[in-house]
Amino acid sequence: MADLLMKMPVPYEPKRVNRFILRFDSTLGINEWYVESTDRPSIDIGSTEIPFLNTSTFVAGRFKWNPMTITFRDPIGPSATQALMEWVRLHAESVTGRMGYAAGYKKNLDLEMLDPTGVVVEKWILDSCFITKSAWNQAQYGQDGLATLAVTIQPDRCILVY
Repeated sequence: MADLLMKMPVPYEPKRVNRFILRFDSTLGINEWYVESTDRPSIDIGSTEIPFLNTSTFVAGRFKWNPMTITFRDPIGPSATQALMEWVRLHAESVTGRMGYAAGYKKNLDLEMLDPTGVVVEKWILDSCFITKSAWNQAQYGQDGLATLAVTIQPDRCILVY
């Protein structure tokens, strides 16, 4: 019974959502400080039904890593728009209509969660990511907020290192 009333340990320190760094492949030229927010990895695991007589049992089916949305601040210089458009152009070039090879546009990203002192306490390798959507926020005369842009990426695999 005493175990049910046990309190949280004193040295408990939760991970915080504002302590993270998203690192990009160095060839992209995307700075970590451009990132305003990002989704953490999520996975969908299908189920396969095994019917027998008048009942069913289930086993795990195919699984898929879900797309992740990353929101970037867009400074004047160096421009986040320019850096991200270079990555987009590796996928598809709107001027020429040329499409890129997966080996050229799929990039690995690292998502690191930090402790209060800046030490990495959780690391994800987002393997073979490519852009599925880019959206620049609205321009409005009546607002004075920051210009941002959102990119949706699709990873092939997400590997929790620690």
